[in-house]
Amino acid sequence: MPATDAPATRRPTTTELVAVAGVAALGASLLFSPDHIEDGPVICPFRRLTGLPCPGCGLTRSWVYLTHGWWRESFLAHPFGPLFAAVMVALAVVAVRARVRRTGSPSIERLVRHPVAVVVLAAWLGFALVRAVLAG
Repeated sequence: MPATDAPATRRPTTTELVAVAGVAALGASLLFSPDHIEDGPVICPFRRLTGLPCPGCGLTRSWVYLTHGWWRESFLAHPFGPLFAAVMVALAVVAVRARVRRTGSPSIERLVRHPVAVVVLAAWLGFALVRAVLAG
């Protein structure tokens, strides 16, 4: 009986794992009602300890509003929420495309070091700092 070589399955890359996590989080946000998302407890450990919002505070609410089509509320919950959701979807498309074409997906480390990503991350952290100072 001749041996057949099964196609090697490559392990998921960090980029693919981040994309899957982002799409899963967007999908999970569909399970929450935007009518009651503000009523829940504060689950952020940083905010519970300090009373100040962390850079990510509001992103969950933003994504819940976004996935339910409440654009204005999404932006008001966290102005970077819609942008980060779009980045997750784009990253997923790129990762799936690379997997289907059997090419390597782009390195997440390389993507994060891209000048546009650096500016966006700096703006996000700047926003978080201003928000924390104003909240304190």
